[in-house]
Amino acid sequence: MSVAGKIVAITGGARGIGLATATVLQGLGAKVAIGDIDEAVAESGERLGLEVCRGLDVTDRQSFTEFLDAVETQLGPLDVLVNNAGIAAAGNAVDEADAVTQRVLDVNIFGVILGTKLAAQRMLPRGRGHIVNIGSIGSVQPGAGLATYSGTKHAVLGYTDAVRLENRGRGVHFSVIMPTLTNTEMIAGFGHTRGFKNAEPEDVARAVAGVIAKPKPHVFVPRSIGIALKAHRFMPQPIAEAMGRALGSDRICTSDLQAEKREAYARRTGT
Repeated sequence: MSVAGKIVAITGGARGIGLATATVLQGLGAKVAIGDIDEAVAESGERLGLEVCRGLDVTDRQSFTEFLDAVETQLGPLDVLVNNAGIAAAGNAVDEADAVTQRVLDVNIFGVILGTKLAAQRMLPRGRGHIVNIGSIGSVQPGAGLATYSGTKHAVLGYTDAVRLENRGRGVHFSVIMPTLTNTEMIAGFGHTRGFKNAEPEDVARAVAGVIAKPKPHVFVPRSIGIALKAHRFMPQPIAEAMGRALGSDRICTSDLQAEKREAYARRTGT
C-alpha cells in the first residue's frame, strides 16, 4: 500500500508530532488536512500549503464533525484519521487540580474516542479506511509524575484494541503508535533517563507513514523501546522498579521536574 494520494486528517496538527506528521505525509504525496484548537494551525497550514487547516476542539462533537465534513468536502472521502491531539500535566497526582485532571481526560481519551467513532462511521460503510491513534510508552509503562497522562494512554491502547476486535474483517484498520518521550513542548521541564535517548517528532511521523503503508496494530518508536518493555514485563516487579530507579525514570517528572519551564505550555493547554 502507498501513502500517495491518501486523504489524511490529523488532529493536534499545529505543532510537534502532528505538524511533523503532516509534513512527512504531504512529502509522500498524501492530501493532508490539519485541525487544532491552537491558533497556530492557520500559520502551520499556510506554511505547508494545505487546503484544509482549521480550528478543531476534539472534545466537541460538532467541532469534530465540521472538521471531518470540511476534509471530505474539499479533499474527498477520508482515508486516514490520525488522532494525535494530546496534552500532559506533570507532578504529584494527589495534588493535581480537578480541572486539570478533567482537561487531560477530555482531550487524551474522550477526544480519541470521539474521533475514532466519527471517522469509523464514515469508513465502515465504505469498507476501507485507517484510524491511527497516538499513544505513548505510557500506554504500557506507567510513569511517576504522569499518572493521569499514563492512565489516558493506557485507555487509548485498550480502547483501540477493543474497537479493532469489534470490526475485524470490515476493511478498516485501527493502529496505536507508542513513542518514547519525544522532543516537543509537551516535555518541557522534564528530566532525563540515563541510557535512553528521546525521539524526535519526525521519528514518530515516519512511524505513522509506515503503519499507513503497512497496517499493524501496535508500533513502538523507536522499535527498540518496544523490545525493552516486553522484556521488562517478564521481570519480577520489585526488580523492574529497582531498575527504573537506577536509571532515574522515577525522577523525570517528580524531583527532576523544572515546573517553571512548563509555564508557557501549561497556560496554553490548561494543564
